[in-house]
Amino acid sequence: MKSGLAGALQRYRFMAYWSGTWSILLWFVAVPANIFFHNKAWPFVAIAIIHGFTYPLYVLSAFEYSLRARKNLFTTLLFIAAGTLPIASFVAEKKATADFNAQ
Repeated sequence: MKSGLAGALQRYRFMAYWSGTWSILLWFVAVPANIFFHNKAWPFVAIAIIHGFTYPLYVLSAFEYSLRARKNLFTTLLFIAAGTLPIASFVAEKKATADFNAQ
């Protein structure tokens, strides 16, 4: 059981860092470039596309970890929602890791 949970945590941690990094780039680079400079160059569009395509993978990994760790529905939804805010996925990942290590 613990090995399955460890694998789910590892996948969740990777996706939390991946999604969080692309979310930061999206909110603090691509969106301001579009709003203030009307710049729709391909690097800024690519940031949005990469984040948009990988966010569902983050949701799946958060859901899998929550299921294997037997988290309640509210906690599961918080883990999933953490991927929508730039820094929240890093905070949620630290909480998940701390919970895992406490077991």
